[in-house]
Amino acid sequence: MIHKEETVAQLRKLKLQGMAESYSSYSALSDHQQPSVHELVAQMALSEEQSRIDKKTKMYLQLSKLRYESILQQVHCSEERNFTKEQLFELSDCGFVTAAKNVLITGATGCGKSYLACALGRQACTMGLRTLYFGMTRFVEKIVQSKLDGTFAKLLETLNKTDLIIIDDFGLIPLDQTIRLALLQILEDRYGYRATIIVSQLPFEN
Repeated sequence: MIHKEETVAQLRKLKLQGMAESYSSYSALSDHQQPSVHELVAQMALSEEQSRIDKKTKMYLQLSKLRYESILQQVHCSEERNFTKEQLFELSDCGFVTAAKNVLITGATGCGKSYLACALGRQACTMGLRTLYFGMTRFVEKIVQSKLDGTFAKLLETLNKTDLIIIDDFGLIPLDQTIRLALLQILEDRYGYRATIIVSQLPFEN
């Protein structure tokens, strides 16, 4: 006879953590509370699916390097900020990411631009979309380093596979011709194919 502990151990060995947790929980119920075989299998499958989604989300959040642990529910909308609840709702399903559309967030220092961008990045991660956050200074340094060590093509490949890129503090530092051309190539490669959020203090017309 196979004991439930052996079954749980085997499920974990197969890396079916969600199923193992679900099976362990149901096996602890009394006989009259036990679900049918079909219900048990269905619940174990759902638990495994959710476990994999949670694991993927956690991984994407770690890789994203988001500056703030912000969430959309905490984003303040008002006429004074020129940002409405309707606009937030329109962005919240990350349809702009799947449609490969770009978003420009502008405003004065301290108005919450980066917070909003990171909240959108977190939302994208929870929806299974690869996301990367860069401050402009760090982004330039990464481009320069990749040019020096010959990995610029690899950087382009990584960026092209990323569903959403957030570039913060855009326009605050001067860019030489090499960086301008590299940045142009990155943005051109993404245009119509992947989404980008640009965060800047500069007015839209600039």
